[in-house]
Amino acid sequence: VNQSKLDFFCKLGYSKQDICKVLENLGQEALEDDVLKELIRMGSKPQALENQAQPSPLKLVARGSCSNTPSLKWLGEDESDSSDSLRPIVIDGSNVAMSHGNKEVFSCWGIQLAVDWFRERGHTYIKVFVPLWRKEPPRQDSPITDQHILGELEKQSILVYTPSRKVKGKRVVCYDDRYIVKVAYEKDGVIVSNDHYRDLQNENPEWKWFIEQRLLMYSFVSNRFMPPDDPLGRHGPTLNNFLSKKPVLLEKKWQPCPYGKKCTYGNKCKFYHPERLHQAQLSVADELRAKIKVPLTLGKEEERCDYS
Repeated sequence: VNQSKLDFFCKLGYSKQDICKVLENLGQEALEDDVLKELIRMGSKPQALENQAQPSPLKLVARGSCSNTPSLKWLGEDESDSSDSLRPIVIDGSNVAMSHGNKEVFSCWGIQLAVDWFRERGHTYIKVFVPLWRKEPPRQDSPITDQHILGELEKQSILVYTPSRKVKGKRVVCYDDRYIVKVAYEKDGVIVSNDHYRDLQNENPEWKWFIEQRLLMYSFVSNRFMPPDDPLGRHGPTLNNFLSKKPVLLEKKWQPCPYGKKCTYGNKCKFYHPERLHQAQLSVADELRAKIKVPLTLGKEEERCDYS
């Protein structure tokens, strides 16, 4: 097996079994792009989270028997080393500023709100990309507010201007989206934007997976920057895990049930239900056995007999 290719795709999070299978099909000298395309076609997904999930012994635990606030380490955070455990943040400045300005004004205050939100979480690597021409005096067709914020963030080495110049009176602008995706990809970080970068996804298959898995969308609510609690959907990682380099999966008993009060599993549901604080984590059959003091093993044997 080509060790360098194996190491490369292992770093991306794919399992050795899937990588070896693809290399056997395509040949050891296959291009990395072709290997990645085949991995994606197979439906193979990076296993970063699954590899860290460790099976926990089965326990009968009463719901709500713990304190109300789980310890920080259960949320994938470590107070002593939080900055090293958090992913680098790359912010699409134009997207954030226009979003805060209701798509009519380039609001630099929106960029400041986003930067402050990540700073307060402890992220030390935060970069904002904005086209260089935003330094110029605002024109009537492209209004800008709080422009001084750009200069302040530039002095703090947070804001980076993407190059632009004028040729025969026309402005030539570099594609800032490419800078954003490239830096986030190389830093193994998170892109903050409501743009899906579909053209860049089609351009590079590795970027496609990265954009799909590391794009953090957001909203502004009354001057408050608000990313979703479930960036990759209801069955994906929590926001804390999404922003951490070493995500730690919550034990199922601490994960809130995705169906909430609409859950039809009753006591069989293995997830946490805050509205059922005093109900034991037992299946219906086990609860009945407990009431009549039937041994658990005997009950299981009877179940097997009934279905045979």
